[in-house]
Amino acid sequence: MFRGSFTLNLDDKGRLALPARYRDSLLSDVQGQMICTIDLHDPCLLLYPLTEWEEIEEKLKALSSLNPQERRLQRLLLGNATDCDMDKSGRILLPAHLRQHAGLAKSIRLVGQLNKFEIWDETSWQQRLSADIELEQAQAGEGELSERLQGFIL
Repeated sequence: MFRGSFTLNLDDKGRLALPARYRDSLLSDVQGQMICTIDLHDPCLLLYPLTEWEEIEEKLKALSSLNPQERRLQRLLLGNATDCDMDKSGRILLPAHLRQHAGLAKSIRLVGQLNKFEIWDETSWQQRLSADIELEQAQAGEGELSERLQGFIL
């Protein structure tokens, strides 16, 4: 399970060193094999261990290529999916087209999301975080919570 957020730097080649606390488990669980693709809703990337990504591929395979919306989802996720294997130093190379999609500069934010990581440009992350906090505060006490959120009170 991936949790927490980490401010990291991309090197000149576009490589990112994964946090040490996850390296050993990623090497033992998936031999450092990771898949990176675009996020469909936010200007960030999604980084999955191979086994987690294979579950998504099975779901995508079950979609119909005749349905335009389902085909679009397949095209966007699979068409941008890239193998990003860890090297001996725990680094992964993020391809230029993925870095460009997320607007990644030198300083990035790696955000744990249980079964995957989000990779954000640090400035974009700070803007999203502020906007999400403001929205949450503005909507506090308004409207109905979804059934899943009703029992989730911090």
